[in-house]
Amino acid sequence: MGTLYIVGTPIGNLEDLTPRAARILGEVSLVAAEDTRVSRRLLSHLGIRPRITSFHQHNWRGKLDQVLAQLAEGDVALVTDAGMPGISDPGSELVAAAAQAGFKVEVVPGPSAVTSALAISGFPGDGFLFLGFLPRRKKDRQARLKEASSSAVPLVLFEAPHRLRAMLADMEAVLGDRPLAVCRELTKLHEEVFRGTAAEALEHFSSPRGEVVVVIQGRQIAAGGQEAPNDGAGIATDEELRKTLTGLRQSGVKAKDAVAQVAESTGLAKNRVYRVWVELGREAR
Repeated sequence: MGTLYIVGTPIGNLEDLTPRAARILGEVSLVAAEDTRVSRRLLSHLGIRPRITSFHQHNWRGKLDQVLAQLAEGDVALVTDAGMPGISDPGSELVAAAAQAGFKVEVVPGPSAVTSALAISGFPGDGFLFLGFLPRRKKDRQARLKEASSSAVPLVLFEAPHRLRAMLADMEAVLGDRPLAVCRELTKLHEEVFRGTAAEALEHFSSPRGEVVVVIQGRQIAAGGQEAPNDGAGIATDEELRKTLTGLRQSGVKAKDAVAQVAESTGLAKNRVYRVWVELGREAR
């Protein structure tokens, strides 16, 4: 009866693969990989050619019995394209099924984009809330961010480069000017860490590329146990902000006074409030 090894692989720099991981990959009778093309590049770098099969979110149901049958004959290594299997990546189903079937399961720790980003962000790492990938729909993304906005520990999440700007806009809408770190291409040649607010990140990333991890500061508590008024939780969506500004506009309040009033009462960034005010003005023409 074989052992299932959960093997962490590099998130970018191949030198980060541990000696134990390299040895295990060379000894197992089968490698179950998220994308066989990606994993073959790593195995080729190591100079080894074990049997390999795909195991990902779209085919795991059909592949599960096959991999378990192979475990009855010998050892199997579970890998994903980068990082630790099962952490916002496929594999948890195989781990659970193997353990339930009585097979030995061992973890071979390796690089993780989650902890790497948290470490380089500069935010306290005593605790954090991992959100994985946010929903694709704007309404659902904002709802998820609003739900997590009360967390006192940093938020860590993944995003695809082509959706980064939309996500940053939603962060500005929900979290205001809360500090964050956008970590791009960690451990790779073009590694970049941008520190600032969501609005500033939007200006910086005009056409983002590469893998992205975002770390957002947890909600701050001011002295005396009061919530720090810097993240705009009182008006968490564009719809609520638009409704507030529309009322002020209809009451004849001038732009400067309206923006200052809303920004002061909610803690929202003035540039966010002003942007919505201008949009309302264009729509009224």
